[in-house]
Amino acid sequence: MRRYLRWGPLRRLIAPLLFAVVAGAGCGSTAPGASTRSATWATGIPRSLLLEARPVGRGPRFRPPVAGPVTGRCLSALGKRIGVHVEVFASNRVVIVPAGIGTRPPRTFFAGRITRAGCYGDLVTIDPTGLVLVRLGSHLLISALFRAWGQPLTERRVASFPAPSGTRVAVFVDGRAWRGAPGSVPLSRHAEIVLEVGPYVPPHASYTFPADA
Repeated sequence: MRRYLRWGPLRRLIAPLLFAVVAGAGCGSTAPGASTRSATWATGIPRSLLLEARPVGRGPRFRPPVAGPVTGRCLSALGKRIGVHVEVFASNRVVIVPAGIGTRPPRTFFAGRITRAGCYGDLVTIDPTGLVLVRLGSHLLISALFRAWGQPLTERRVASFPAPSGTRVAVFVDGRAWRGAPGSVPLSRHAEIVLEVGPYVPPHASYTFPADA
C-alpha cells in the first residue's frame, strides 16, 4: 500500500510487487543500487519513485485502530465531499490511516473499503489509503482528523510514535515544509499532507484524487 503511486487504479496492481522489491533491497550482499535497478527493469517504475518507497510497518503500532468520536453531524448519507490525502511515517515505515474514521457502525466492507456505515461525520476515511473525505462547507484542521482517529498529534508525537530526541514532528504540505504546529494544517481540497517522525522520507507533492473528490 505504500508508497502510494500516482497512477490511479494501476498503483493497486503494482504496489505489492514494489514492496517485495524494496524489502529485498536490504538483504544479502547485492551491490548498492543493484536491487533498485533490477526493480526498475522489472516493473517499469522510475528509480526515483523506488528510492522514495517505504514498506508498511509491522505490528499494531503501525495500524492504530479508530478510537475517537465522530466530528460534526453524523448523517446517513456520505454526501458531496472534498478529498485530502494524508501520509504518516514513523521509524522509516508507513503508519496506516485506517478506514472508518468519522463513521459509526454498522459498517459494511468490500475489499477493505467501507461501502455503507451507520452514519458519516464531517470527515471520514472509507479505505486505508490515507484519503480523507471532508464534507463541503467544513473548515477543519488535521487535528480534527487525529481527534476522530483517537490518536495524538503534537509537535513531539504522532500516534504512539515520539519524535527522536532533539527533533520534532516534520510536516509537509504539497511537498513543502510546514512551519506551524502539526495540528494546524488545514484539510483543504486536494492537499497532500505528510507527517514524519524519525528518518526523513522525501514527501510527495501531490496525489491523484478520485474524480468526485
